[in-house]
Amino acid sequence: MKKQLFFFLLLVFVFNTLKAQTIQTDVLVVGNCNAAFAAGLQSAVSGVKTTVLLQAGGFDINPITGDVNSGLQAEFLKKMKGLDTDFTKQTANDVLKKWTDSTKNLTIIRDLLWIKAEKVGNNWNFKLSDGKTIKTKILINPADQKLNGALKITAPKNNWINLDYGTTTYRTSVASGKFTTKTTGNFFSMFDLFIPLQENFIWISDSQSMLIGQAAGATAAYAAFFKTKTSLTNLKTVQGELINYKLNLIPFDDINPSDTNWKAIQMVGLTGVLKGEIKDNKVIFSPDTQVSADEIKQTIKDYFYKAQIWFDDYKNSMMTLSSTLDMICYVGNKSPENTRKEVEKKWKTGYNFKSDFDLNKVINRREFAALLQDYMPPFNVNIDNKGKVVR
Repeated sequence: MKKQLFFFLLLVFVFNTLKAQTIQTDVLVVGNCNAAFAAGLQSAVSGVKTTVLLQAGGFDINPITGDVNSGLQAEFLKKMKGLDTDFTKQTANDVLKKWTDSTKNLTIIRDLLWIKAEKVGNNWNFKLSDGKTIKTKILINPADQKLNGALKITAPKNNWINLDYGTTTYRTSVASGKFTTKTTGNFFSMFDLFIPLQENFIWISDSQSMLIGQAAGATAAYAAFFKTKTSLTNLKTVQGELINYKLNLIPFDDINPSDTNWKAIQMVGLTGVLKGEIKDNKVIFSPDTQVSADEIKQTIKDYFYKAQIWFDDYKNSMMTLSSTLDMICYVGNKSPENTRKEVEKKWKTGYNFKSDFDLNKVINRREFAALLQDYMPPFNVNIDNKGKVVR
């Protein structure tokens, strides 16, 4: 009996020792670059247990210049500006250390190297230089080819894509506005974060971009939170999460995330109902420009069957507030009287529009985006991985 008890206690001791030597996490980010920071922070704030393995004493952040700043990147630059001192890697790391240390669900491991990386079953396992092991469901690799080599993964260099309304791929955007190839008029598709046949592995080819890092963090968090594969990630849910955290998915240079109507403009802009003007290496939304029927009708008809009937009967060249509300109510099955009263009530106090509520006025792009997103949102219509409407 004593012998059996001894072996039982020994097994308990060994089990507890091994358990103490294993770090379990939902998402693991390996790296200390710009993208690694944003990926780890966004994954954590999106509600899943996240670990960042720095393999160094701190983050190694490169300066950011020329981008259309938004999301965590804009917040980081705001924190740096508040220091009233020149940018250095040390001051940047100090800001990020304070930020990450106070973030729930986030663990930062410093000054430890991984010495073995492999996939075991559905988990990614990392043996560390101190003898501990990290086990994770989702792995984010910000451009570390050495890690890819250890995992026997071949990853392509997925570049930022210049915005082109001739295709619909821009609708799959999860980040935008990186200054590259002398323009900020670009985006990054969620599907370029994935590698075929590599489930629960997210690849960031641009290690210096917090914009794409934030997108990767939200994408990883989706798979971890819903306990699913990365290949089954819901694009609209990830896009909505990123917009909630103030990341530009369409790089409108003239609409700041602090704008009251920024969210609606981003969502409607992402559908292509209202397209930006690409000029001087930027994308301009022009919120005060009046809306014509020709610029919106084909895209809205693509999204909504009933819109085809409405536009067939509409003969005016410009969209008035009255005609916009009529279209919204007809296509979206809304009560015309109740909708008009709601919009009038919110016109200045909710939407913060500068113009007076006038049914006969020609509506501008800001007003049209806000009303469309509130009452007949094309953003909610599903699309495929090429951005084409799925009904």
